[in-house]
Amino acid sequence: MADTSSRPLAGLTAVITGAGRRGGLGEAIALRLAADGANIVLSDIGRAVDAATPGRMIGDQQELQAVADGVRALGGAVSTQPCDVRDWVQVNALAEHAVATHGSLDIWVNNAGIGYIMKPLLEVEPHDWAAVIDVNLTGAFYGLKAAAAVMVKQGRGGRIVNIASQAAKSGFAQAQAYTASKHGLVGLARSAAIELGPHGITVNNVCPNHVTTGLGAWQNEYFAAQQGKTLAQYMDAMTARIPLGRTGLPADTANAVAFLCSPQAAYITAESMNVSGGEEPH
Repeated sequence: MADTSSRPLAGLTAVITGAGRRGGLGEAIALRLAADGANIVLSDIGRAVDAATPGRMIGDQQELQAVADGVRALGGAVSTQPCDVRDWVQVNALAEHAVATHGSLDIWVNNAGIGYIMKPLLEVEPHDWAAVIDVNLTGAFYGLKAAAAVMVKQGRGGRIVNIASQAAKSGFAQAQAYTASKHGLVGLARSAAIELGPHGITVNNVCPNHVTTGLGAWQNEYFAAQQGKTLAQYMDAMTARIPLGRTGLPADTANAVAFLCSPQAAYITAESMNVSGGEEPH
């Protein structure tokens, strides 16, 4: 991996899935890695294709380009490629796009996820379960596999980071599929890290607690209503559980990803890093 004092990722190329929403984790990660010198490939599904991908919850082409403009303003190289992470052919094409456009694939961030299908257990339909697992876990496996194939062929190592969640460590009501999918990322990283370690490829998870992105705002309103609280009451209760006294920011997750992609993290793999203000172990 590259190693310069101010731009440790100079010359490297990073793919970030689920990066088409303004104010989202994907955008924050892209801006942070670009600031560290990486070429950036932004991806999102681009359009609603079924009931599991409603337009209000996904990054469309126009918003994806707006995120790209923000990255470009930092002076770095950036490209975009629509991708439905449930489709292996599209995911593999995304990896090929990175190499064809920027010359290499060195970092892959599995950020795409469904966190908006929340229901009481007895109301969850089979298609609800399948939609969440397909994106959050199978989609991450596809990304890991596609990225690893390129990185092994290149022969100079790489970084794969999954954006998991506090739900990778703890259970939450009305989030059965979400919690199961995020727990699954812990096992995926541990297993893949063993196989990819000899190739110098690290595989890690970042596990943020609640972050009020566009998706996070929907979750706040949904769970406040489910608990019979006002939004202010719900947020006050959430903040009270966090030792550092605030909910997460997109930059908190982005900084953790940047560290795991940096030369300083070369000996860290198979880990699931809490970025929770102390809430998760507390």
